[in-house]
Amino acid sequence: MKKYLIVVDMQRDFIDGALGSKEAQAIVERVVRQIEEFDGEIIATMDTHGEDYLDTREGRNLPVPHCIRGTQGWALDARVLEALEKKTHRIIEKPTFGSTQLPHLIHSEAGTETELSIELVGLCTDICVVSNALILKASFPEADVRVNPDCCAGTTPENHAAALQTLHSCQAAGSAR
Repeated sequence: MKKYLIVVDMQRDFIDGALGSKEAQAIVERVVRQIEEFDGEIIATMDTHGEDYLDTREGRNLPVPHCIRGTQGWALDARVLEALEKKTHRIIEKPTFGSTQLPHLIHSEAGTETELSIELVGLCTDICVVSNALILKASFPEADVRVNPDCCAGTTPENHAAALQTLHSCQAAGSAR
C-alpha cells in the first residue's frame, strides 16, 4: 500500500498572520508530530497569491490579502518546515482552494499501485482541506482518503465541525489509519 500525507497550507498567514486563529496555532505541534512519525510520501501545499489578489474572484469575496508570494505570511511555519526538511517531501503551490495538481502527482508516483492511503492535515478544514480531500476522493474513489480532525482547524470551530460532517458524508473523515 502506498501511503501519502498531504500537509495543507501550514503557512504563517493561516496560523498567526492575517487569517490566523488560536485553533490554528493549537494544531501546529500535532501536525509536526504527524510529519515526524509518518512513513510514506509527504506532499505539502502552499496557498499562493500575487500582488493582484484583491482583484481576483477570491480576493473580492475574501478581501484579506494573505499568502502573497514572497511575504512572511506566505512562508510555511518554521516548525513545520523543519519537520518537512528532515523527510523526503514535495511542496506544491496552489492558486486557489483545491489543487488539481495533487491527483496528477499522486497518480504519476503511485503508478500501478492500486491500494492508496491518503491522509490530510492542515488549514483550513472548511476551505482548503475539504477542497483537496474531495478532489482526491473523486480522483481515487477506492483509496482510503482521510482527514485527521485533530490536525486540522477551520476558520471557526463551527465551520471545522461542519466541514468534518461534509467529509464524513463523502467517506473522507475521521482519524487516519
